[in-house]
Amino acid sequence: MVEAEVWQLYRDMLRSRLFEEAVTDLWEKGKISGELHLGTGEEAIIAGVVSQLEEGDAMAVDHRGTPPFIMRGIDPVLILLEFLGHSKGLCAGKGGHMHLFSKEHLAASSGIVGSSGPAATGFALALKYQKQKKIAVAFFGEGAMNQGMMLESMNLASVWNLPVLFVCKDNDWAVSTVTNNVTGGKLIDRAKGFGIEGYEVDGTDVEAVWKVVNEAISKLRNNDGPQFIHAHCVHMEGHFLGDPLLRYHRNPTMLVEAADSLKQYAGESLDEVFLLLRKIGGQLKKKFDPLVVTQKKLKDNAERLKQIEEEVTKEIEQVVYKTLEIFKGGVKDD
Repeated sequence: MVEAEVWQLYRDMLRSRLFEEAVTDLWEKGKISGELHLGTGEEAIIAGVVSQLEEGDAMAVDHRGTPPFIMRGIDPVLILLEFLGHSKGLCAGKGGHMHLFSKEHLAASSGIVGSSGPAATGFALALKYQKQKKIAVAFFGEGAMNQGMMLESMNLASVWNLPVLFVCKDNDWAVSTVTNNVTGGKLIDRAKGFGIEGYEVDGTDVEAVWKVVNEAISKLRNNDGPQFIHAHCVHMEGHFLGDPLLRYHRNPTMLVEAADSLKQYAGESLDEVFLLLRKIGGQLKKKFDPLVVTQKKLKDNAERLKQIEEEVTKEIEQVVYKTLEIFKGGVKDD
């Protein structure tokens, strides 16, 4: 892996992060309604995979579709218009942030947990029938590994020798449940049980992700059967934007009036609530932020880091401006 690729990966990650920060701002202002499931904290995993996809490769995504769609080169204005519910959005304003689709890019996302498994397996089966040396990727969280459709998809992909890359983004939490409390064994062993080769990697280190994904994709394109990536990460905004667990961690004084409602997450005592919040807070340290991890590796060229930040910031500002002008009817969509 050459240095130029690391810089490009960082740019991709920053572009996704700043786009989601702009989305957060619009959501907080009430311009985007409903829940938002952000991919902040997953950027290194997404960049390490999507940067190695070729034209004609397919991508099935979970409810955190923004980073992979942004990094795949799908028009961010169309994505943002979709979030705003506009008829000129990527899916005519009917999909929202969870149900995105781009036929041109063979990319689809869904809010149904585990559905990226059968979607990616279907993509791969079609590609195999067409005798194209292309691959399909399934992105999902570790909670989806307890869904029958995911395991069934892995089984079929193995039996039919399909070119599917299963990418598990593990943040140790299944919504508000600690994963170890509901998941037995090692996930990589589940993949191996289907005869699928597996790799475990630090999902905050984009270089490490890129390297294991490069090996896995090389095998996929060589018709060596499906591959499995188990990448560990954090969700910087919790399960969804405005997650109450994070709000209470950031502002503990709110706990007194919210103690009763918080018991649904942790149990019957405030001690248990505080223990849960400490676990949440421990994940949010900067050492787990993939952008910070990469910035430290590139710190010797602070000037270039600053230049990239300025360029990407300006780009995202223009995306937001154009989107809002279209939304208000001020300009025509090109």
